[in-house]
Amino acid sequence: IAFATIIGIAYVSADLAFRIQYVILAIIIASLVAVLGNLGVWNSGTAIHLVGDYQGGPEDGFSGTTFWAVFAVFFPAATGIMAGANMSGELRNPRKSIPLGTLSAIGISTVIYVALAVWSAKAADPGMLTSNYTIMADRSLWAPLVIAGLLGATFSSALSSLVGAPRILAALGRDRILPGGPWLSVTHGGEPRRAMLVTGVIVLAGLMTRDLNAIAPLITMFFLIAYAVINLVMIAESSLGLMSFRPTLRVPLLVPILGAVGCVFAMFIVNPSFSLVAASVVVAIYISIMWQGRLPRTGTVRSGIFVAFAEWAASKVIELDMTAERAWKPNLLAPVQDPATLRGEYRLVSDLCKPEGSLKILGLATGDTAAHFQPRIAELSTSFHKAGVMSTYSVVDSAGYVEGVVTGLQALRSAFFRPNVLFLRLPSEPERFDPLRRVLSEAVRLRVGIMLAGIHPKAGLGRTSVVNLWLSPRRPGQSTQQHLAESNLNLGILAALRLQRAWQGELNLVTICATEEQGMEGRLHLAQLIDLCRIPARARTHVLVGDFHDDQLLARVPMGDLQVVGLSNLDAIEFMQDTVQRMRSSTLFVRDSGMESALA
Repeated sequence: IAFATIIGIAYVSADLAFRIQYVILAIIIASLVAVLGNLGVWNSGTAIHLVGDYQGGPEDGFSGTTFWAVFAVFFPAATGIMAGANMSGELRNPRKSIPLGTLSAIGISTVIYVALAVWSAKAADPGMLTSNYTIMADRSLWAPLVIAGLLGATFSSALSSLVGAPRILAALGRDRILPGGPWLSVTHGGEPRRAMLVTGVIVLAGLMTRDLNAIAPLITMFFLIAYAVINLVMIAESSLGLMSFRPTLRVPLLVPILGAVGCVFAMFIVNPSFSLVAASVVVAIYISIMWQGRLPRTGTVRSGIFVAFAEWAASKVIELDMTAERAWKPNLLAPVQDPATLRGEYRLVSDLCKPEGSLKILGLATGDTAAHFQPRIAELSTSFHKAGVMSTYSVVDSAGYVEGVVTGLQALRSAFFRPNVLFLRLPSEPERFDPLRRVLSEAVRLRVGIMLAGIHPKAGLGRTSVVNLWLSPRRPGQSTQQHLAESNLNLGILAALRLQRAWQGELNLVTICATEEQGMEGRLHLAQLIDLCRIPARARTHVLVGDFHDDQLLARVPMGDLQVVGLSNLDAIEFMQDTVQRMRSSTLFVRDSGMESALA
């Protein structure tokens, strides 16, 4: 009957619930007067036991319990202070009402709980307190009024929960965080009645257990998790110096630190099993939200903290001038005059970047205006993003190709996630050779790696299953590190390995030596390279004796879908075009920036 009454009141309107709360508040105040007003208890002279031995209760035969078990049962009694925050959408001035109401609730509740604890200690000895649950009514001025106050307090807590919880549920539904969110978020006259019915079913299921002391520890776990997260957010926002964090009531940083540590400590002391269950449920919900892409609306605290943390990390990296070769990943810059051109290399660019690399598309608005060109570049960037590539874009309105690319390289040089590889397509028109040479020279000056894709007009990328990595012979007395740097093979090896992994295909290491004696040395060198560079053992080595310009010799090389060749001479564009034709497959010409290492 009580449950149906509370549901009925909450279902009608929050305004009706608020008015009833005033009546309940008057009854509770009267009951407190009836209890604390019994001067005979205060003058009883009974000694107060500051530390009890927690004997348990009649239902467990006084088998004993612990402080933390009592804490878990009592803790939900202190969570009513959040009722005002849960009703923020109904308040006229939540910014003023929530802090004032919450702090007032904490202060008044603390005074009342301490006063009742002292009164109870004077009203009876510990044995009677553990065996007689109605001792407070028995020693009051008028027992019926105390019973009415106890029932009123329980009624008030239940009513506050059934008014506040459905609004939180509806808000989660509005943000599409929960399954069936649109259905849950529907309101009638401002009341989230569908969410209220769902909340009622959950509450009824809890009541059917008929043992609220068993449920209380689990509820305590979720409240402690919520409080711990609030403290962690407080720590993060106050430490990062976010401009959006301007509290009117400032507290020392030590307060939220102690709060977060205390919440986690209390959770696992009270009940490790329930703590793991509660934490697992929260983590599962978060993973589900992230996996389904049901992110909240923009401007969330989470996004602000992520941005602030990223900026802090970036400032530390710049401050320490970190250029760790082991942390290298391809951050490609792809200048584009026509989006269709990059779409032709979509698979190659995606496989080079995934999974942890990034792509910066630089739109050069030389033909169209920047305003008309930008939507096409944005669409292209979105397509890469959907393929799992971290892709961003920018559009510059430049007078020419060279000026646009050089401006982009220079402007992005100071960025934290600055491009470390310039990705270009090998042109076929002779009039574009000189502009390309100027761009390549500027990239070398700025210490940016180069990937020049010569796409075969007929073969394209073929079956995307075989990668041939071409390696020049090592000079006598030359170390492996020197050889890789001088031959521009660091970036070539890294690119070949990424493509072989993405394609799940074959990797061939090919070298051409002038004599048989050099061929023997070449085989040893390739074996050493496989070991030092941690190239998969299934990679095949091919050592040929002869001249690279011998077409019959090239015919002995396994047919590859992509050739990876080191680029030493930036002026040899005609040679690159000739190589693509003679290889009869697409070729990726690469040049190191000096910031990468295949040995790392």
